[in-house]
Amino acid sequence: MGSFTYFMWAEGGWGGPGYSVAYAISSSPIGPFMRVGKILQQNPVVATGAGHHGMIQVPSTDEWYIVYHRRPLTESAAENRVTCIDRLYFEQDGTIRPVEMTFSGVKEHSSKKK
Repeated sequence: MGSFTYFMWAEGGWGGPGYSVAYAISSSPIGPFMRVGKILQQNPVVATGAGHHGMIQVPSTDEWYIVYHRRPLTESAAENRVTCIDRLYFEQDGTIRPVEMTFSGVKEHSSKKK
């Protein structure tokens, strides 16, 4: 996989079901960036309103996670959200695989201090 710079943002109305996370990619930190598409959006079986995200990497690994909020299907008020974490995968061409929302999140990671 080459070296890429990613620009990510939440888009859509934060209170609506179309709230989502999109991204663009570039070979340079100063661009130009090409929009690739959405990587996180509502799943009518799991939740709506997915956005306001952050990314974390397990040190010294290629493991990446996305932390975000979403609205459970049982909630209707825009401010009723929960924080979630799911695995993030990069393809060989540098694109990001769409995130699959889960009910369980990720398993506990056991990292050893060196």
